[in-house]
Amino acid sequence: MTPALDADNRAGSAAARRAGARLCRPIGVLAALLALSLLSGCAAWNDGPGYYLQSIAGHLSLMSRARPIASVVDDPHTSPALRKRLEDVLAIRAFASDDLGLPRNGSYTGYADLGRPFVVWSVFATPELSMRLEQWCFPFVGCVAYRGYYDRDDAERFAQRLRDEGLDVVVRGVPAYSTLGWFDDPVLNTFIGYPEAEVARLIFHELAHQELYVKGDTTFNESFATTVEREGVRRWLVAVEERTHDTKLSDEWETFDMRRRQFLALLQRHRAALEALYASPEPDDAKRAGKREIFAQLRRDYEALKRSWGGFAGYDRFFAQPLTNAHLASIATYNDLVPAFRALLRREGGDLPAFYAAVRRIGELPKGERSAALGALEP
Repeated sequence: MTPALDADNRAGSAAARRAGARLCRPIGVLAALLALSLLSGCAAWNDGPGYYLQSIAGHLSLMSRARPIASVVDDPHTSPALRKRLEDVLAIRAFASDDLGLPRNGSYTGYADLGRPFVVWSVFATPELSMRLEQWCFPFVGCVAYRGYYDRDDAERFAQRLRDEGLDVVVRGVPAYSTLGWFDDPVLNTFIGYPEAEVARLIFHELAHQELYVKGDTTFNESFATTVEREGVRRWLVAVEERTHDTKLSDEWETFDMRRRQFLALLQRHRAALEALYASPEPDDAKRAGKREIFAQLRRDYEALKRSWGGFAGYDRFFAQPLTNAHLASIATYNDLVPAFRALLRREGGDLPAFYAAVRRIGELPKGERSAALGALEP
């Protein structure tokens, strides 16, 4: 249940005080990041201080816009729709900790309107004839398979540099990200207008990153968070239905999730075809021709899938750019290990804290052993 507004106000004031106290620790980390970037002249550290400066400035700007949700709810200028949704968010946030065992902190108890459709734009890249994502390395978090920018033009400029080097590239808008508990991450305008179950999904996903993060393994981290979000939404919808005796949200989510699973299966099928092509002994020119045909077939298959959905066009934006390896490879990072994690959750009897502990043990293994352990779990 959503707390009374006067209780929200007290909680909001306390959250604001905690945010001020917590600010010293992240700023120390950000300063260390900047110092390392200044000391490093190597391209592996992302072109020196410029990249870190935009990251620091972008995040601090975001945090400066955050207000406690209670104060936004109390603000007479807040629209009724936003007020209702923020009250829903507080209930979702409480469910995340009370029922899913996710971190209990100030994250997602504040709200920030950034005045733009995405919080960051991430750049993913692969070689022309490979599905292997390029990696960029950072202090503290290790190597990741993307590079994020707070300004879309900056992302597009970097993407063009990669294209000029012959890489396949996609720039993807990102509605939310996690600071892994260093900051109290706020709810953002970039996703607050999504369907209610989608808002819950995003919050559960980002809190899962705070629960567990393995340095330098993007696919492990994102697949774990995707597993948590899906199980979290399933349980949250059951709780909503028990409380309201209304199946509307569950019905909407079931339709959405069915389409998403079919869309992901479509991408996986064509990604597998590309991987087989690139691994073949065919000459590069033949591989390029085969690549063009596989992507053309992907578009045809998507149009057929849309017709089966009655014309639902929710994934059209994915096809708005010329398709590349990077489109398919970047989606895979969020889903490749989900079957293994779901099998592990079943093995733990659906006990989420036990599941988190088991995943943490696997995450502590060296990369090769970690992959083998997850492979043994695959259905």
